Amino acid sequence: MTAVTPGVGIGVDTPTPPRRRRSRLGPGGMSPTVGWLFILPNLVGFLAFTLVPLVSGILITFTDWNVVSGLDGIRFIGLDNFVALVGDAQVWRAVGRTLLYAGIGVPLTMAGGLIIALCLNGPVFGQSVLRAIFFVPHIVSSIAIGFVWLVLLHPSAGLVNQGLTDLGVADPPGWLVSQQWSLMSLILITSWAGMGFHSVIFLSALQAMPADLYEAADLDGAGWWTKFWSITWPALMPTTTFLAIMSLIGHSQGFGLIAFLTQGGPGESSTTLSYLMYQTGFQFYRFGYAAAMGMLSFVGVALLTAFLWRFQRGRGLYT
Repeated sequence: MTAVTPGVGIGVDTPTPPRRRRSRLGPGGMSPTVGWLFILPNLVGFLAFTLVPLVSGILITFTDWNVVSGLDGIRFIGLDNFVALVGDAQVWRAVGRTLLYAGIGVPLTMAGGLIIALCLNGPVFGQSVLRAIFFVPHIVSSIAIGFVWLVLLHPSAGLVNQGLTDLGVADPPGWLVSQQWSLMSLILITSWAGMGFHSVIFLSALQAMPADLYEAADLDGAGWWTKFWSITWPALMPTTTFLAIMSLIGHSQGFGLIAFLTQGGPGESSTTLSYLMYQTGFQFYRFGYAAAMGMLSFVGVALLTAFLWRFQRGRGLYT
């Protein structure tokens, strides 16, 4: 015999239990729409001032456009701008000066900032005031900094050359008006302006180090150089890498001081790639070619950044 289940049979409808509606509320009972509203201002700013200009800049590299003719004057030329870059001697001279500008400026800025931080790391009277004083050049306008150094480095009336003359230097450098010294002058000014920021970051990292490492080194009889090379420097490796990358990006984009102090001269002795981009785009209205230079700069900085990041892996005290 076959057992018949009560309530289940031919012609009998079994009621289906109501399906529970999936809650669309986020954690804490808040609607996801509220979260999107919170990030909307930042998202709009990112799209308007970062993503759209970035995509537009990439697209412009494949065009010949002088802006004056409007959007109707945009002419697609493919890779012609990049082909022209390869054979443009002026561009590669500017690349060489940019590498020199960053190759000397970045280590000089970081070394100066580290020395200042080491001097301030300890029971120094007025440490907070000194830290603020050293940090001031970082927040002051580049025009104000340039004006001060323009007065100091004046070839005849500047305090620097007057001091050198008093010390017996018969023919002091022309600094900003000399083809031999203009780029080096910009390197020194840029490094001076950036040392304060680097010193504050280095000092924060130094003060965050555990003191027991130095106490153990003292018990072992380690000198100051051994402690610096075996403890301080490895512990500062992540901070050093961060500052090196930021300083490299800053030097590759350096424009304000160059435009104010030398305008890329005398001749083209201080024309870096960033200033040549400005000249090409806003003085000669070759925006496609200037954008191609920008892409060249971007790729170069990206490769150097990747190298620095890869180089520091495994070399820090905590890695």
